[in-house]
Amino acid sequence: MPFVQGQLRRESLSVTFASECAHCARPLRITIGSDLSYQVEPGAAGALVFVPQVDFAKLRARSIIDDF
Repeated sequence: MPFVQGQLRRESLSVTFASECAHCARPLRITIGSDLSYQVEPGAAGALVFVPQVDFAKLRARSIIDDF
């Protein structure tokens, strides 16, 4: 992710994801910056962001993906 790479390199970086809505198939483009700012391309499908709350002290799986 750009915020990790940007911190390590002490640079401002960004990444753009291009996809489509699974419900309506409208195009979706999201740009995320090193400072965690984000921008959704105008006219694209609305983006919903989900951040799971994980208790890392109790997590026994290799990654949070394995627990979902």
